[in-house]
Amino acid sequence: MHFCLTGQYTSRSLEAILENPTTDRQEAARKLIEAAGGRLISMYSVAADGPGVLVIFDVPDPSAAPAISGLTVAAGTLQNVKLTRLFTQDEIKQVRQNAARLRSSYAPPGS
Repeated sequence: MHFCLTGQYTSRSLEAILENPTTDRQEAARKLIEAAGGRLISMYSVAADGPGVLVIFDVPDPSAAPAISGLTVAAGTLQNVKLTRLFTQDEIKQVRQNAARLRSSYAPPGS
């Protein structure tokens, strides 16, 4: 399952990065994700809302994603973290087929 994690570095993290500007945060992310049985798809630095990251990764166990997210917060690395489940086009096709099948079972308010 694919996920997108975004967040801003804490001031403590930024201080550490400034002290060692060649630090490889992508390798740190890769190690954590691989330890959870997943793989890092891509990682970007972002400037919106403060220096931060956008990480796209794939994990076979959906409970691994919030564990990864929580660890980054608990370690004091990131703040304002958002975790979003991403759907491949094949997965979304299945979602649409399920919605079409279930459509007649739902009554909206006022019906």
